Amino acid sequence: MTPPHITDLPIRALTVDDLHRCADLSEDRGWLREDHKWGLLLAAGNGYGVDAPDGRGLAAACVVTRYGSTSAGPGLAAIGMVLVADRYARQGLGRALMTHVCDNTLKGVPLTLHATPYGRPLYEELGFKTTGRAEMLVGSFQEEATSGPHAAVRVRRAVAEDLPRILHLDAEVFGADRTHMITRLPAFSDQLVVAEDSSGGTLTGYAAAWPNMHTHVIGPLIARDTATAKALVTTLAGGTDRPLRTDVDVRHEELLAWLKERGLESVAFNAVMTRDIPDLPGDWTRRWAPLTVAAG
Repeated sequence: MTPPHITDLPIRALTVDDLHRCADLSEDRGWLREDHKWGLLLAAGNGYGVDAPDGRGLAAACVVTRYGSTSAGPGLAAIGMVLVADRYARQGLGRALMTHVCDNTLKGVPLTLHATPYGRPLYEELGFKTTGRAEMLVGSFQEEATSGPHAAVRVRRAVAEDLPRILHLDAEVFGADRTHMITRLPAFSDQLVVAEDSSGGTLTGYAAAWPNMHTHVIGPLIARDTATAKALVTTLAGGTDRPLRTDVDVRHEELLAWLKERGLESVAFNAVMTRDIPDLPGDWTRRWAPLTVAAG
């Protein structure tokens, strides 16, 4: 009997039990394994995959993270970690998986994703449009010789009592409720810090640094202005000896220039794409970096 074509293989839901298979798939394509990140995405989101017909793990996978609506905007689903094993590449499997997820599982739901130059043509064919760009920076943070205005910003480690205020600020800035993701930050990240106004009564920003292989990723980074964003980054950088990595909206030119002055280098650009929605909800002026590009 003729075996089914690779695109006719069943697509199944992934669970946290598939974590190592997902990390193996990342490694197969030359990406970092990122077990820690996969664990978060599979726990807070929904994974979809195709088992390899040769029995060697997964042939393809992706993760969807859905966010509820708030008064600030509609619901939203972020698609990330779209991967096809090298031995099954260029056979239509990635298109089949994305078509299933976008047109069946998430039909009618506004979608977003971060696309590499390699993946962008496929996403455009599936109806996604580029609405922004993010620049990935990596490097060892160098402290400033002289302190700038951001040194006066009040930043401290977050405590349990801060979580309701963090959730409120995050929903306002992100434009959709992502409680199920943000409440996992204290356990997922190595550092979680908040910025407050001088009276300590109003939260003006928050940020986390979480471990990813040999780096610490800064994200999410939510701040009311550039000085606050710089203060949050400086505090997080002071709490680690690892190189930093972050993905910054290219419209935040001052922060990008400052990070490069501090030793971080540009390594890649990703297109921010949306479908069934003209632009991302929320307030981009206060949204500096995502938790991870895989989850928006």
